Amino acid sequence: MRQITVDQLKARIDAGEKLNILDVREDIERADFNIGGTHFRLGRIQSMAIEDIEDLKDEEVIVYCRSGNRSQQACMMLEHMGFKNTVNVAGGMLNWEQKFGR
Repeated sequence: MRQITVDQLKARIDAGEKLNILDVREDIERADFNIGGTHFRLGRIQSMAIEDIEDLKDEEVIVYCRSGNRSQQACMMLEHMGFKNTVNVAGGMLNWEQKFGR
């Protein structure tokens, strides 16, 4: 697992890169604020219900949550399931909001 800062991620989004982004937060958190990507709650990963994202195993997968803790857990679990290039958003949406607002 690698780490990416919110500055690096925003630059890549703004550059129009095609990114595989997973938001592992709960429904209410995502409804409140999100930066896009696929909503794929941590609980689904914990229960190994990953068939919807299995085709990303060889791709870079950028994972975010509120603070970076759940997304780090998700990255570790995904790696255990064979994902080869997981990237955790350091500081999560708390850092994003602090730097860029909503």
